[in-house]
Amino acid sequence: MDRNEGVDRWLTWPLRMLAVPYGLAVLARAACYNRGWLPRRQLSCRVISVGNLTVGGTGKTPVVIWLVESLLAKGLRVGVLSRGYKRERGDQFLLVSDGAAVLAGPAEAGDEPHLIATRCRRAIVAVGADRYRLGRWVQERFPIDCFVLDDGFQHLALYRDADLLLVDASDPHGLEALLPAGRLREPLSAAARATALLVTRADQAGDLGSVLAKIEAASGRKDHPVLVRFRVDGLADVRSGGLHEIGRAKGQRALIFSGIGNSPSFKNTVAELGAVILDEVTFRDHHVYQASDLAMVRERARRCGAELILTTEKDAGKVTPLLKESDPVLAVRLDTEIMEGRELLGKVLSFQ
Repeated sequence: MDRNEGVDRWLTWPLRMLAVPYGLAVLARAACYNRGWLPRRQLSCRVISVGNLTVGGTGKTPVVIWLVESLLAKGLRVGVLSRGYKRERGDQFLLVSDGAAVLAGPAEAGDEPHLIATRCRRAIVAVGADRYRLGRWVQERFPIDCFVLDDGFQHLALYRDADLLLVDASDPHGLEALLPAGRLREPLSAAARATALLVTRADQAGDLGSVLAKIEAASGRKDHPVLVRFRVDGLADVRSGGLHEIGRAKGQRALIFSGIGNSPSFKNTVAELGAVILDEVTFRDHHVYQASDLAMVRERARRCGAELILTTEKDAGKVTPLLKESDPVLAVRLDTEIMEGRELLGKVLSFQ
């Protein structure tokens, strides 16, 4: 062990000690639901949950959008139930979209629900902490065939017909330790309760085999996972909403900024577009942008001579009111592509 590694362990051991009681509490909670000691309520239609084991950054929102669009394409009436993390409004239940129009912005609804509502125009999107009561509230107002539970893997109080668990292949270190020492919300053994395992950014994995082996050793899962990658569908003008071809960024000098859980992945995506990244500004996940943030981004773009400013779709909705007419800001729009396991996923979700 070198000196730096020893220092790192010394600095992190208090966090690892705190992770022990946290992990025991999480396991005890899951066991109480599994044995029926805590009630699990069921809605009167099919519920499909999409979630993860780590805090942010697995690509959950693009997968939810893909799933909702797939269900809508089957002619189903789809509702999305989300917590609306860090939303400003304190309404017990909030309708983000009625399937015809987006009714709330990212500040009121939360980043992800607003993006889902914007991309999935025909879906009903609602936010609230108690997803069972939220679902009943939505059903009283709209005919629903299927609910998609956004970020629902740990929301055990609501019964689900299918549990899709996402693991980011490009972030193997995220699977190493529980909160607060690491990024795991639950021990890896919790992967055993998932209906299907979706490995996102499988095309960016340095060693996909070791990631899968780690999950198998902890959970006993031996089924082949669904492999997922994200591809750029276009570049959206943040102010006008117009969509440019991805070639728009090739060879352009760019500054990028984001406030997401996996900013390195965003940087890799922009680099693959052929843009010349001159500078990068990163904020914390779910960052609430202020005019001063955009002023700083604008100034750094000027200093480095950037021709374009690129950000994520999730950030775009929050910065739109803060932009000037002359700001050349484009949002990278992602689509989900199933690399392997489409047939398995179709059976799990009863698409066929």
